Amino acid sequence: MNENIVKLTYQEKEIYLVKTAHVSKNSVQDVIDCVNEVNPDAIAIELDEQRYKSMIEKDKWRDTDIVKIIKDGQVGFLLVNVILSSFQRRMAKSMDSNTGAEMMKGIELANERNTELVLADRSIKATFSRIWNKLGLWEKSKLLTSIITSIFDNEEISEEELAKLKEADALEAALSEVGKEFPMVKKVLVDERDAYLAQKIKSAKGNKIVAIIGAAHAKGIERNLNNDVDINELNDTGSKNKKKSIIKWIIPIALIAMVVYTIINNSNLGLQQLKAWVLWNGTLSALGVLCAGGHILSIVTAFIMAPITSLNPVLAAGWFAGMVEAMVRKPKVKDFEDIAKDTETVKGFWKNRVTKTLMVVIFANLFSTIGTFVSGIGIVKAFIETL
Repeated sequence: MNENIVKLTYQEKEIYLVKTAHVSKNSVQDVIDCVNEVNPDAIAIELDEQRYKSMIEKDKWRDTDIVKIIKDGQVGFLLVNVILSSFQRRMAKSMDSNTGAEMMKGIELANERNTELVLADRSIKATFSRIWNKLGLWEKSKLLTSIITSIFDNEEISEEELAKLKEADALEAALSEVGKEFPMVKKVLVDERDAYLAQKIKSAKGNKIVAIIGAAHAKGIERNLNNDVDINELNDTGSKNKKKSIIKWIIPIALIAMVVYTIINNSNLGLQQLKAWVLWNGTLSALGVLCAGGHILSIVTAFIMAPITSLNPVLAAGWFAGMVEAMVRKPKVKDFEDIAKDTETVKGFWKNRVTKTLMVVIFANLFSTIGTFVSGIGIVKAFIETL
């Protein structure tokens, strides 16, 4: 076996880690060689259920309901998937290889041999949610900027850079810059997934297991192999945290109470703050949709809904603006077909109806949040003046 294959032992199990670069042709051969030599009882791959399905059901996009995605609050995750796929395709194209070919080969070999296939990675939704929930507004803005700008970097990838890619997967590569500034991102993106992968791999059935992973995770998996990991805890996104839910409602209720108090004690000042709330929220949210290239009806929708949805934690201006955008400029089959090509340029990214709709949702929400923050400060100051 070559240097890209590491043998580990856990209790009575033999675990073979195939360290791959996700866009390297040699990685596919490494997978074939290892499986043929080991004849494993199980093959584990660094994919979750969602990425696995997208890989084996390549035409699944035909059934995509963009409106349902907006209603379910899945826009951010779809956008991240689109961007990461584009990023990985660019790397693969530079090296004349196929994206995720080594994972596909692992799937094929498992099917051919009737061997258990283990989807060992944590879902991208859980990973991104855990990152997102730990960031403040400014940090979220920088994170989005880092992800989006990464796809427009058209520099060719050298052999030296490919060697570095042996130590990272697409998600890690796309977030590398923001990861340097926020250590928390690395903790969730790499360290937690190392522990998750180790637990899933060692839990596979049988005594011989081949695990196909990005090389960056090899040392972390080895380090965590003898530790017991709570998978449920690592999947927890905090969405059911009652304390956070209560806080989300306390803030808007407090703002409403302060406006009412100010109006009662100083009607002119109170009405000024109410007007400022509407204008800041509505104007900035509409501006966000405009920046995303949204339709005039989507812009108007964002302006109307932002002041209202900002007071309701379960609603968002971007959802309404995005649904209007999707209905007025309904994405066609061609838009889904052209995502790969369109996301390679700024013009194409903003022209494609799928990515445009996603950006309308995100920009409307992001700019509305800024408007809420600015006008909220004014409401607090006015309230203090009337005390």
